[in-house]
Amino acid sequence: MHALLVEDDDRMAHALVTALAQRGHTVRRVGRASDALQHAHEAEFVLLDLGLPDLDGLELLRRLRAVCDAPLIVVTARCGERDIVQGLRAGADDYVVKPFRTVELMARIDAVRRRTDPSSGGKDIGGGDTGGPVRTGDVEIDPAARTVTVAGAEVRLTRREYDVLAFLAARPGEVHSREEILDRIWGDVYLTASRSLDVHVAGVRAKTGRPGLIRTVRGFGYQLGAADQDDGP
Repeated sequence: MHALLVEDDDRMAHALVTALAQRGHTVRRVGRASDALQHAHEAEFVLLDLGLPDLDGLELLRRLRAVCDAPLIVVTARCGERDIVQGLRAGADDYVVKPFRTVELMARIDAVRRRTDPSSGGKDIGGGDTGGPVRTGDVEIDPAARTVTVAGAEVRLTRREYDVLAFLAARPGEVHSREEILDRIWGDVYLTASRSLDVHVAGVRAKTGRPGLIRTVRGFGYQLGAADQDDGP
């Protein structure tokens, strides 16, 4: 793949470029947000640091998501809960806090690629063989088009928010454990993914305006719910 690395620290950038090149990837490294936006169209994957000299990284993430649908992992020293939540809500596919082990980052890159690139051999998270849209109340989830509509109006979800909802919609009568969802969508049942799941569930509920669309089963996991009902016990 061709990766876009947005990192202003030369030592960190060199280490990441070397690690990616050793795995057969090509890399364009930039250190400024303006350059990242200029080259976003050519990226097949993005690694984004948030501490940039010309623009806050979270704002850059929002701008990138408006012009680039490539998988994206935030790689940053910002470890505050607010930063992590904002990064995930802005469209990051994963969030890795520095310092990190290179082998872990490479594994996370591979996991995100498997989920988002059909040519890599990954399966469709949305259960593309469901045969048609899934409806609950006035919400329709269309796995083929990867769209969600509420009362006939399309709602824009991030890639990961859609993946969570589509996974639950593929088997609407089943309750799925947190571990199952994390393993299937993130490839990681521990680490930061646990918080990521909660953030993305909250994002789906808020953006659709249907808090009951994803039903919490306390102490276990989640299930597709009735869109016109509350979250439940």
